[in-house]
Amino acid sequence: MKTFGNKLDEILADKREEVERLLPLQDKLQFSAQAREDFRSFATALGGGIRDQGEDEGYGTNVLSVIAEVKKASPSAGTISPNFDPVAIAKSYAEAGADALSILTDEKYFQGHLSYLAKIREAVDLPLLRKDFIIHEVQIFEAVVAGADAILLIVGALEQEELLHLLDVARTYQLDVLVEVHDLEEMERALETEAQIIGVNNRNLKTFEVDLRTTESLSEEVGPYHILVSESGIYTGEDTQKIQSWGADAILVGEALMRAEDRISKVAELKGIEPA
Repeated sequence: MKTFGNKLDEILADKREEVERLLPLQDKLQFSAQAREDFRSFATALGGGIRDQGEDEGYGTNVLSVIAEVKKASPSAGTISPNFDPVAIAKSYAEAGADALSILTDEKYFQGHLSYLAKIREAVDLPLLRKDFIIHEVQIFEAVVAGADAILLIVGALEQEELLHLLDVARTYQLDVLVEVHDLEEMERALETEAQIIGVNNRNLKTFEVDLRTTESLSEEVGPYHILVSESGIYTGEDTQKIQSWGADAILVGEALMRAEDRISKVAELKGIEPA
């Protein structure tokens, strides 16, 4: 088993250096971000967040929405796709019936790139999530200009005041936000905000260990008007059946889809439906 120590702290230290390099461009990026109007609703693509609470049917009676991730590599899996073509992958996800796309833009740890957002946006009509470690508003302006419709905010990477500020900035610039938590304390912090989309990452970003039951334990905290997304460690239809029974509205899947030979069949399997 690989040992990572506190990988999140290492990544955030590098992100702070990236932000310092971006700051001279902040005014220009902010000005360009203010002019953009062509947003696609990430929240609507995930079903709007109203979950069935009927006594007989319970949560999770609808088809899960799938956020398919364009992902070349990760610290835990190494290189996932040596022959990586982000646009071709995005098109295959759209054809397979994905509801939204997650685009890795971190370069050092995930071999992503910000330019993938604009290229993919031209090729598909799905809403796009910028998947990165956002710690400063300049990264939000950058995401808007690059073509993102939503961003990820990791509660464990931010103080509460920072989280509230970045949520406010994102709303001002018409971005949806996936607020990601890993434990009960982080879930409580997320619920203190006005976040609509709550993501439960089954991977502990300090140790990179994965446990799907993280979604089970934290889903009980989420109200019916939130959109609950389960992230990481999701590979099979059996996994998604469990996750759906725990109340999730959507799943974010990277490695399983990136490695799938038949992405249409894999998306259908994850959704629990017949392939188109």
